[in-house]
Amino acid sequence: MFSSKHVFLAFLRGGSSQLRRKHTLPDLPYDYNALEPVVSTEIMKLHHSKHHAAYVNNLNVAEDKLKEAEAKNDTSAMIALLPALKFNGGGHINHTIFWQNLSPTGGNPSVDLEAAIKKDFGSLEGLKAQLSGISVGVQGSGWGWLGYNKQSQRLQLAACANQDPLEATTGLVPLFGIDVWEHAYYLQYKNVRPDYVKAIFDVINWRDVSERYAKAKLS
Repeated sequence: MFSSKHVFLAFLRGGSSQLRRKHTLPDLPYDYNALEPVVSTEIMKLHHSKHHAAYVNNLNVAEDKLKEAEAKNDTSAMIALLPALKFNGGGHINHTIFWQNLSPTGGNPSVDLEAAIKKDFGSLEGLKAQLSGISVGVQGSGWGWLGYNKQSQRLQLAACANQDPLEATTGLVPLFGIDVWEHAYYLQYKNVRPDYVKAIFDVINWRDVSERYAKAKLS
């Protein structure tokens, strides 16, 4: 978990030069109905245009308040804004990755990523089983993640509560995330989270995951 406001804010903004830049809702790389029948059109519309949009709007509000607090050198006010910045900033970061992680065409892992998956999980099915277990097992709301540990140079799984961003809270580079907040699946899968998690593997954008893995190894 980040140790001070500066660590998380630097991660969120990518540097102080971006302090005044407004965050915007990214366009989906596909139509709202593109992931049918795995994810319904109704869920995609609500998830993207309402939930993600709310994180973006609330993040901008929190950063405006932070700007005011910094101008006044009001440390107490800055500290009080940390939960809103972490929650909404994490929600924006996580969902921006999530939309790119999904695709109606699916595909396969790159040769390099497939070799790493076999090394660290035994097989692609082994990865799916372990990531499914972590994701289904999240208590309440959160995310299941496949990440890259730059220190050990290995793939690693992690679960994050609420909208905690993977890299800022664990140090792992996010490769693929499964959103297990109820708004991601309840209208379609009701309370049967395991069915949703199982189905989401059918629309993984393995090209995107592979590209993230390649970049993580070079960073």
